[in-house]
Amino acid sequence: MASSSSTSMTLMISLLLGSFMAATANFYQNFDITWGDGRAKILNNGELLSLSLDKASGSGFQSRNEYLFGKIDMQLKLVPGNSAGTVTAYYLSSQGSAHDEIDFEFLGNLSGEPYLLHTNVFSQGKGDREQQFYLWFDPTADFHTYSILWNPQRIIFSVDGTPIREFKNAESEGVAYPKNQAMRIYSSLWNADDWATQGGRVKTDWTKTPFTASYRNFNANACVWSSGSSSCSSSSSSSSSTSGNNSWLNEELDSTSQERLKWVQKNYMVYNYCSDSKRFPQGFPPECALNNST
Repeated sequence: MASSSSTSMTLMISLLLGSFMAATANFYQNFDITWGDGRAKILNNGELLSLSLDKASGSGFQSRNEYLFGKIDMQLKLVPGNSAGTVTAYYLSSQGSAHDEIDFEFLGNLSGEPYLLHTNVFSQGKGDREQQFYLWFDPTADFHTYSILWNPQRIIFSVDGTPIREFKNAESEGVAYPKNQAMRIYSSLWNADDWATQGGRVKTDWTKTPFTASYRNFNANACVWSSGSSSCSSSSSSSSSTSGNNSWLNEELDSTSQERLKWVQKNYMVYNYCSDSKRFPQGFPPECALNNST
């Protein structure tokens, strides 16, 4: 990976040149199925992707492109019914022990109980920045859009356009921020019944297999990393794609979005590491002063 200065210079040159491309694409063109021995499938001429899990194995895929900043959207429909013990992970990550990562993880639950949406941010290999939410709808009944905005100033997690979490760049407080390592998109469906549902007390019911999650309408307005440089492009799994611009590179929450964020965190947040005084008896991590919106 290039150094911080060379990476930033390359990105700046690309942006000054205004290198923006609109591309039509689909799951065949944007992603590779990486594991699962046939349990992951691309369907409907590349417009739909499904992952499945049974007792023998789960499955997963990853993006062909690496990205250095971007606005990534994906529609997911989660495992219905009794999904206890299962985890559907959808995230951005670089490689190596000092990796960066931006996580959505959907922790399954018993029929009739809500899914738990687990979020985390890693920078230079350090994570432990968990926030967890219930959703205000049934994520198994239909597709919903889960979005990651990642620019040099902040990371914003959104659900159907509603922000649920903001992680601001706190380098001024000595906190590493993901800005120098390109990341791929990954997703997997796997068994984690040792911890996923009620701390591992509820186990996977294998009589309900196969468990299946579905994906559609991937869209990325992003800076694609290739051969040591980056350019900004748009790619979509739909049959057409509309040109955008690079406004997301400086995007922040306006007053309406800030109110929606507060609404979610007041009504649907069930865990915030920045409020866990038992975990941090000596004081909260320094980024919490910037990022605690409740």
